[in-house]
Amino acid sequence: MTTLYEGAFAKLNLTLDVVGKREDGYHDLQSVMQTVSIRDDVEIDVGTGKPWVLTCDKEGIPCDARNLAWKAAEVFANAAKKDLGGIEIRITKRIPSQAGMGGGSADAAAVLRALNRHYDYPFSIMALAELGAEVGSDVPFCVLGGTAMVEGRGERLRKLPDMPDCIFVVCKPDFSSSTPELYAKLDETAIPKHPDNIAMERAILAGDIGQIAENIYNVFDPVVTAENLEMNYVKSIMNSYGSLGQQMTGSGSAVFAILPSFEYAAVVCNMLKDNYSNIFICKPV
Repeated sequence: MTTLYEGAFAKLNLTLDVVGKREDGYHDLQSVMQTVSIRDDVEIDVGTGKPWVLTCDKEGIPCDARNLAWKAAEVFANAAKKDLGGIEIRITKRIPSQAGMGGGSADAAAVLRALNRHYDYPFSIMALAELGAEVGSDVPFCVLGGTAMVEGRGERLRKLPDMPDCIFVVCKPDFSSSTPELYAKLDETAIPKHPDNIAMERAILAGDIGQIAENIYNVFDPVVTAENLEMNYVKSIMNSYGSLGQQMTGSGSAVFAILPSFEYAAVVCNMLKDNYSNIFICKPV
């Protein structure tokens, strides 16, 4: 038996646009995504000689074949034509659930990377990301990590230059959003504003954190904020204490702010911590 260790890093959507509905019922997206230093830890015992097991230290997480990490192991074993000889996956959760931060997808990506390394890299990183598309829409990006333009259902990736050093504060309010319901609402109405992904790419290329902050935008944000006014409260606190820009990530409900320094980030956290337990300071990775 061999034990593998892999970090599973959360993602933030610097931009998120819905550019069309497909015939298969899914939506085509365009999003500049960024991995950040908030992480789950994934341990995998390979070759246990026993039935598959998945455990998680947080309640409410499925610990069977519904878990994306389990699905990722199945997809890898089938694609690589490997008998894993029984595995046990242990997940230590830090990424909040139902936050729009890709927690389950990050765990799945960590399983793919760890197994790929264990079996001496049968897949390139981009081939591994393609496998991830069979598991979930955010998994390909979570396999790749860093800064990237993500299109289609999440399967089309284009690596971008690394984001310049900055500090993020992420706050997850207590409510969560239903992703299918949000898509349904967007389908019923014209989207009044779209992110300028060209400007965002230009800002990243220039390493201009101010311009990056100016161009963050998520088409889901106004829909969620209209029904949950505390989003405005969180964003106003961030804005009042030094944020260069603040925005919801994914389909919510976590909100992130880009701060110029750790000192500013600490003040924002201090102002929010009495009302919100899920607050993080993190960096791009």
